Amino acid sequence: MPPAPNPDLRNQRAHRAILDAALDIAVRDGYARVTIEGIAHTAGVGKQTIYRWWPSKAAVVLEALNDRTGPFSGVPDTGDITADITAAAQGVIRALGADLGIIWRGLVADAQSDPRLAEDLRTDFLEPRNKAWQDRLDQAVTAGELRTDVPTRTMVELLFGPVYYRLLLGTGPLDPDDTAARIDYLLNGLKRR
Repeated sequence: MPPAPNPDLRNQRAHRAILDAALDIAVRDGYARVTIEGIAHTAGVGKQTIYRWWPSKAAVVLEALNDRTGPFSGVPDTGDITADITAAAQGVIRALGADLGIIWRGLVADAQSDPRLAEDLRTDFLEPRNKAWQDRLDQAVTAGELRTDVPTRTMVELLFGPVYYRLLLGTGPLDPDDTAARIDYLLNGLKRR
């Protein structure tokens, strides 16, 4: 007699297929064209399976995005804050300049009218990164590399705000090659020397 099917394995396969389908559709067709119906069709599952695990397409796509990027591994700490910030900003730009940028723009747009998604974006994606950067910047302040009179939370916003500004508003290309110059402008100010 063949062994009974394992529902846990079936659920894992369905879960994986749903996450992959959500990202594939978002990259291929754009985030706005992602639908629960499309995800279900591409993943080979019923809509009810998706709704059992997620309340909306945005929740599926956010989990898929987090799954694709992997767990947050922290920030660089080479002892040189300028080099660490530059390397991290270049990494963010490379990730967002590729397919993930299309998805991120759509999630941020939906978050404007979906308070739960906005909270999930903050708590699941942004806050762990913000906290890690605040800790790294606190070390740099203690080491005398950065000013003591600027809150590190503000520093994080100043460092990464320009990347998201370009991404979300399309004011210019996301170019990792000009990151070092932009970090220099930021860290050394815009005043005439």
